[in-house]
Parts: sequence; structure tokens; C-alpha cells
Amino acid sequence: MRFLCDEMLRGLGKWLRAAGYDTAIAEGGLPDRILAARSAEEGRILLTKDRHLAGTAAGVARVVLIAGAGVDEDATSLRSVLGIDWQHAPFTRCIVDNCPLELAPADLVARVPEGSRAAGGSVRVCPDCGRLYWSGGHVRRMQQRLITWKTAPASRD
Repeated sequence: MRFLCDEMLRGLGKWLRAAGYDTAIAEGGLPDRILAARSAEEGRILLTKDRHLAGTAAGVARVVLIAGAGVDEDATSLRSVLGIDWQHAPFTRCIVDNCPLELAPADLVARVPEGSRAAGGSVRVCPDCGRLYWSGGHVRRMQQRLITWKTAPASRD
């Protein structure tokens, strides 16, 4: 599954990327018809909280109207509606630009703080923006949240 999140679901979009899903996030202010067309052209499921946008996109692209109040409810709602696996391919995409991550070469690994390198785990790099990713406390906290969303009771919509 590939997604396009409207600007109101930017946070959910970043979490979908963290789970390994190819997720585009719309720039603010784009007309609804442009978002619907982009979603259809790119074969993405349009995720929105905007009823008007959902109505505009219906029949043009696959659209899911998210009814949650906050990212935790949004995530469990999405799992319920689409069967999202929040452990799909964790931490394999850049959170910033959605590009698949690659193993970092030794010269970039050397930029990671020594304490983090000593903890082990792979170091990955975004080939597009150059951002480095490694297992640290933040990743463990994010992983726990993804696990919670995978197992949390489904929200009632």
C-alpha cells in the first residue's frame, strides 16, 4: 500500500514512513482536485480528515476518511480500516523525504556518536537528503509505539 496524506495528517504520514510505508505528504494549500488527481496518478490511497476532500476524491482515487482524535486514534483506526501492519518494515524509509534508506558507508558511520556506535545496530543513510539513522533511545521509543498500535484494540468509528 502507498499513501498520500493531506496536510492535516502530516504526523500520521511520518509514522507511516517510520513503519516502512511509501507515504507522500501533501504540501499545504493544494486544491482538493489536485490532491485527488495526484493520488490516482501515483496509485496512492488518499488519507484525510477533511470530509469535503474525501467527497471530491471519491470516484477519482481510493480515499479513507480518518475519524480519530490524535495520532494514536488515527493509527488504530487506519489499522482497523485498511489492516495496516505497523511492523511492516520499520525504519527503512526516511522520515523527512520518504526515500528508502541504504546502509551507510564507513565514513558516514564515523559521524554517529561513539556511544551510539558501541550499542551496535546498523547505521542507515537517506541517499536523497543525507540524513543518518541509527538505533538509539528515540528509535526504541518509536518502535514501542508502533508495537502498541499493532496490538491496540481497534477504535470504534
